[in-house]
Amino acid sequence: MKPIWIVDDDQSIRFVLEKALTRESLPVRVFTNPRDVLAALDEDEPQVLVSDIRMPGGSGIDLLSKVKARLPGLPVIIMTAYSDLDSAVSAFQGGAFEYLPKPFDLPKAVELIRRAVDESVREEVIDERVTQMPEMLGQAPAMQDVFRAIGRLSQSNVTVMITGESGSGQELVARALHKHSPRGNGPFVAINTAAIPKDLLESELFGHERGAFTGAQTMRRGRFEQADGGTLFLDEIGDMPFDLQTRLLRVLSDGQFYRVGGHHPLKSNVRVIAATHQNLEDRVKHGVFREDLFHRLNVIRLRLPALRERREDIPTLARFFLQKSAKDLGVEAKRISEQALARLAAFDFPGNVRQLENICHWLTVMAPAQVIESKDLPPELLDSKVGVSSLAMPEPLAAASVANTAAPEAAAYSGTADAVRPSPEGWQGMPGETLAPVYQASSGLPNAAAPSVPSAVVVPEGGQDALPVTVAVAPTWLKDLERDARARLESGQTDVWDALTRQFEASLIHTALDLTRGRRIEAAQKLGIGRNTITRKIQELGIDD
Repeated sequence: MKPIWIVDDDQSIRFVLEKALTRESLPVRVFTNPRDVLAALDEDEPQVLVSDIRMPGGSGIDLLSKVKARLPGLPVIIMTAYSDLDSAVSAFQGGAFEYLPKPFDLPKAVELIRRAVDESVREEVIDERVTQMPEMLGQAPAMQDVFRAIGRLSQSNVTVMITGESGSGQELVARALHKHSPRGNGPFVAINTAAIPKDLLESELFGHERGAFTGAQTMRRGRFEQADGGTLFLDEIGDMPFDLQTRLLRVLSDGQFYRVGGHHPLKSNVRVIAATHQNLEDRVKHGVFREDLFHRLNVIRLRLPALRERREDIPTLARFFLQKSAKDLGVEAKRISEQALARLAAFDFPGNVRQLENICHWLTVMAPAQVIESKDLPPELLDSKVGVSSLAMPEPLAAASVANTAAPEAAAYSGTADAVRPSPEGWQGMPGETLAPVYQASSGLPNAAAPSVPSAVVVPEGGQDALPVTVAVAPTWLKDLERDARARLESGQTDVWDALTRQFEASLIHTALDLTRGRRIEAAQKLGIGRNTITRKIQELGIDD
């Protein structure tokens, strides 16, 4: 393991931390100023960096930004006195892992540094996996068939037609076919025939001579010449204009073509791979695609499955795209919860893999916390008909959802939960009615985005075949809050909002910290807030974690 670097001008802080970490069998290297750290980065790098904010010769905040520019995934812990709290909190915007207030409790400091080390090691493993990732991913049987086909075609120059919905990865397959073919060292040239106006497409494909048309001031080589000795990928071939299909057929037949405005034939040594999301047989029947060109292109057909046909690959693809987006943006990669992955896997993805990649890029930028939860997903997923019934959930909650559907006007609770439990109110109802147990989310707290009152399923005396009715049951904590608020307001208290809000927030944070044994980042993830938010609240509320 690489050493932990400690940067502080205070010799006593360096000494105490060095001895404590050495006792934990963690290698340590100490520095007195940021300049020496930046110089050392030219030859080595730390597992974790622990830095003071205020030091002679440089600021810890400046050091943080410079280190993150070189090593985006490095966990950096900022040490600060209480008076520097605002600076420490703002450091999170620069990517700090956590802050360590002075004077600190030594065991807590060691525990925090150990968490940072664990995070760093985990990120290194993920980065190594990403660098070793193949150009295509997929464990689904349909994708394994595609991989086997690419393997069989690896020593061939035969023309291939790739079919499948838009966004399913046709160009990736074409690049793989080129890379693993005898032409792998030659150029790979791609052109989307649907994206180029008809008047320009002929020149794009075959090139033009100087003066061939208005604006043609110089001779230009077309894509067939550019791809000589390699592979030309014709995407969306089904949209190619009919008259150009004739010229393409001639090139495929005898390997010769003319530039626009040219009089001398040119020889083409190009392997053609075509792709389309359309049904070419239907286009042939309707007379908009040449049948002879279809048969010339359709030597080997490779069908790519839609993403909804390979749902088991969605978690792997999502994690890969989150890593890729973070690397592209130079930020820390976000993780995704199992519930969020389940909702992703249940979505149909009309845009296929391209849509999933775009969603992961959106989440990298927009998700508020380092762990992506279901509520962080973009609106098109949250607003879709993918509900809790399509995800894994306990049977009692599923039953309650069915009952709510049967009587929507009376339903007062809906949503997902990791677990359900009987409500403290137990069995409730009107005299003479048989009741099913009341179920509510295990958190017992309201969801701001949906009605938050639990419900009971009432079975009328008519028997089990009668239509069930849902009765709203108010949670006791809301009644207690109402009574407390009323008493304060009636007594003339003027800070009711602030006082109750502080109590509510403190109770939530206390509970989360208790469940996570004081681990702030994990507590923030459970609460669905950012780690800088929980840090600020702990200080504002005076919570001892």
